[in-house]
Amino acid sequence: MLASVLHQLLNGLSRTVGLLTTADPALRAPLAISLGAIPGALSRYYLTLIFTRWLGSSFPYGTFVINVTGAMIMGFFVTFTLDRVITAPELRLFFATGFLGSYTTFSTYALDTFTLLQTGNKGMALFYWLGSATLGFIGLALGNVIAKQL
Repeated sequence: MLASVLHQLLNGLSRTVGLLTTADPALRAPLAISLGAIPGALSRYYLTLIFTRWLGSSFPYGTFVINVTGAMIMGFFVTFTLDRVITAPELRLFFATGFLGSYTTFSTYALDTFTLLQTGNKGMALFYWLGSATLGFIGLALGNVIAKQL
């Protein structure tokens, strides 16, 4: 039942995003990504507000939930669409890059790590996983120091 509903939803989205096929081919990808990014960014914003109201601001609950759910949704979407051979590039760009990319980049980070593990690149997966978090934090701290110097 759930699979049928999800399949219908994805087919509907595919047809809707498929309307982009009438657009200039050079604009299809940017349009699909942009149309997905708007609801993704708004979802992130409103969910963050909701979790802050519910649980306070002593811990970034909204970001935490968004990162975990974004990674779960990315895993589901990629597996579901690959298993069902839904290959419309505009649909993938709309949902994975546009929606989930603006909802959370953590989902892409998790998918990239998973892909490296799946291809047997355990060392690279570990480097990417730890390096992204560590160097990302160092980059943030460095940016903070530079901004304070200006």
